[in-house]
Amino acid sequence: MRHFFLLAWLLPSLALAQLAAPTPSRPTYCNPLNLDYGYTPFPEFSTGGRHRATADPVITLFKGTYYLFSTNQKGYWWSPDLATWHFISRSFLKPENKVLDDLCAPAVRAVGDTLLVIGSSHEANFALWRSTDPKANKWEKAVDPFPVAAWDPDLFLDNDGKLYLYHGSSNDQPLYGVQLSRKTYQPIGQPTPLFRLNDAQFGWQRFGEYLDNTFLNPFMEGAWMTKHGGKYYLQYGAPGTEFSGYADGVQVADRPLGPFVPQPHNPFAWKPGGFARGAGHGNTFQDKWGNWWHASTMVIAVKNNFERRLGLWPAGFDAAGTLYTNTDFGDYPHYLPTGPANHLQSQFTGWMLLNYNKPVLASSTLGGHAPNLAVDESIKTYWSAATANPGEYFQSDLGSVCTVRAVQINYADQDVNPQFLGRQPGLYHQYRLYHSLDGKTWQLLADKSQNKTDVPHDYVELKVPLRTRYIKLENRHMPTGKFALSGLRVFGQGSGSPPPVVKDFVVLRTATDKRSAWLKWAPMDAATGYNIHIGLAPNQLYSCAMVLGANDYYFKGMDKDRTYYFTIEAFNENGLSARTPVQKVE
Repeated sequence: MRHFFLLAWLLPSLALAQLAAPTPSRPTYCNPLNLDYGYTPFPEFSTGGRHRATADPVITLFKGTYYLFSTNQKGYWWSPDLATWHFISRSFLKPENKVLDDLCAPAVRAVGDTLLVIGSSHEANFALWRSTDPKANKWEKAVDPFPVAAWDPDLFLDNDGKLYLYHGSSNDQPLYGVQLSRKTYQPIGQPTPLFRLNDAQFGWQRFGEYLDNTFLNPFMEGAWMTKHGGKYYLQYGAPGTEFSGYADGVQVADRPLGPFVPQPHNPFAWKPGGFARGAGHGNTFQDKWGNWWHASTMVIAVKNNFERRLGLWPAGFDAAGTLYTNTDFGDYPHYLPTGPANHLQSQFTGWMLLNYNKPVLASSTLGGHAPNLAVDESIKTYWSAATANPGEYFQSDLGSVCTVRAVQINYADQDVNPQFLGRQPGLYHQYRLYHSLDGKTWQLLADKSQNKTDVPHDYVELKVPLRTRYIKLENRHMPTGKFALSGLRVFGQGSGSPPPVVKDFVVLRTATDKRSAWLKWAPMDAATGYNIHIGLAPNQLYSCAMVLGANDYYFKGMDKDRTYYFTIEAFNENGLSARTPVQKVE
């Protein structure tokens, strides 16, 4: 979703012994999703440099195939397994639609044997499209024009056959809902205002990177309805797409048009820390085995506020009907489903990051884009070589011999072709990945020098775990711009010990503003970082904040009238510590 402001949480993690055991037959993936993202179509959004961008994902299972639609891609993806995605080129604009927004924040919903799709519109002049065979790219207009002007629309078909439209994207208007005729798609009655944000009550809704709400009201957007257990869960994004705290909240009702009441656990999708941050404006769906998942938007916001990527998280409903999303270690390798799974149990592989802030070596450097910026665990910073020539390389020292399980290669956009606006066909990356025990004698680890696909966040899972110390990525071909990396991330197990239990963990909740607390603990040299687990009960610590390079954290996301529970664990390349005793904070 675009709110036109142009300035640019979780399940308990487990000790490694308790994590899902490595199973070779289970595929893995790593956020951000490795999709051939198109470039922003807006020249005014790319004055800071041409860049890839999308957001507002909807993933739906339709006739045994997963379909992924997102903002301004001039097409959509399909997948048999949530691991490998194939792009289908398609514009959903009519010639008279004189806009660059092609399916901005799309609504996608299966109605019987038909898939319905429409993008956002401020005027009732867009067509609603339908297909019984989207994999073959066969579409026709269900109605033209769609009779309701709706930004960030969502279509929802209830069990009784009634169809509803939810929509809204504003920092001063509520979300709206209205029933639609199944035959004409005309609204039945007037749209019903459903609810607004309330940042005075709910701290996570405050605008700003640090939830400081300095000069704008928060934005509410991205409606998505899920029905479960006879209840209606209306989800929405807030407080702003350019912030690390971009998250999805939910309100619950007994009827499709309310009245709605905030779920106590909010936001239910939240990822404020780590390499790639943000988990807002997405959708909740079930896979082939009935497991719940949540897709959402992740933030870059460097060259423009709307520079974004997509993420996928295990989700579900607990026994009390609470909707949750597990973003614990959310940009580390996770298992994909091959059957029914209990998402109250972690799907994290247990493969730790092995090269955070470790020594690096590069063939060349462009300006201030220093090599260490490719191992600092921030997607906002990047190393760039001086050229895109074959032979430019980046080398990472793990510090000791480790067991390597996977490598994620995150390319950055530096000096992209100035003509690149919107989707660019025919792009591809080519590289070779090497490893070494001594940094002198190298062996080939992965050869993609003949690759012809666009892989901006390529993820290489090794078929057999490898004992090695050095990883080197050699460029063979870039689709455009310089050879640049926001993150060369190596995952596996180190050769040492996990860190000890964190000491002196305290949570200080302010009396004057109970939406906020200051968390502090004793630092330890053995820790790479810390996971703070937060929840409304000791056994419902569904939210998690990852902290790197600090021993304190300002948490401003609380409901001011609720009691919260906190615990913390440390981690490094060898594993996790035990958690501290859970603290009750009133």
